[in-house]
Amino acid sequence: MAKRRKGRPVNGVLLLDKPHGLSSNHALQTVKRIYFAQKAGHTGALDPLATGMLPICLGEGTKFSQYLLDTDKTYQVTAKLGVRTTTSDAGGEVVSTKAVDVSSEQLAIALESFRGTTQQVPSMYSALKHKGQPLYKYAREGIEVPRESRDITVFNLELLRFEHDEVELSIHVSKGTYIRTIVDDLGELLGCGAHVAHLRRSAVGNYPIDKMVTLPELEALLEKAIEDEITPSDVLDPLLLPMNSAVDGMHCVYVDDMSANFLRHGNPVQAYNQPEKGSVQVYLGEDENDANAEFIGVGFINDDGLLAPKRIVVLEQY
Repeated sequence: MAKRRKGRPVNGVLLLDKPHGLSSNHALQTVKRIYFAQKAGHTGALDPLATGMLPICLGEGTKFSQYLLDTDKTYQVTAKLGVRTTTSDAGGEVVSTKAVDVSSEQLAIALESFRGTTQQVPSMYSALKHKGQPLYKYAREGIEVPRESRDITVFNLELLRFEHDEVELSIHVSKGTYIRTIVDDLGELLGCGAHVAHLRRSAVGNYPIDKMVTLPELEALLEKAIEDEITPSDVLDPLLLPMNSAVDGMHCVYVDDMSANFLRHGNPVQAYNQPEKGSVQVYLGEDENDANAEFIGVGFINDDGLLAPKRIVVLEQY
């Protein structure tokens, strides 16, 4: 008999407002404990020095975390000019200090070079892996690993503030973009060096910023529920967004009970309103007007033109 998982099978996505100084994994484990969840996973780590939106997938929601890893993100960053560090942020050792003599015109020209699609070499202090180990582990040992440049897209870059040696920006970027690298490159372009003083992720995909919650808020709700002898899930679970929010914007197809059963057993089917190719959201229901349609996962159109299962939800009752 299979060993029963510890915790409860709660499913959904929590938009955590990660605090400064806490690792993403620590934040993840704290949320998992508060929810007493069987499974949990985050959708792209934030540096300990960074704050802001960290979507945490619980239960079956973890099957769709990759789609949030691949989505675009928006950050607000404060760059400190005149000081370059080993990690390109305030936590690193100072590499060089230079006087800051930058005009608004020089800054505007430098910022323009980052807009659109460009090439970026990942930082040695990133979580990108080389031979199974994140680059930052090699960096801490003083080992430099060759990295290939890759395409990134800066959809929008807005200058919010420029005061002598501080530049505050709002940056909307594609997946895999390192804000620290942009700031370091900006400092080199300006000839004075720069590092990230403050970094906050303000958006992941289309998730609403007003749905973010903090760890103290979650802890307070849990404590109050226990104090009032209320089942914690009654106050915590309403904070979760549905699993299909992780694939928002993906084409939707609808299947009947028989087709849903085939998909759950790994078999392809023909579905209503399916496209010619690509990945799709799959619902058990009649069509987009069916208020009771049930999200059952993500599929893709295979080479035979059929809808094949890719990530299918398996619900456990408790």
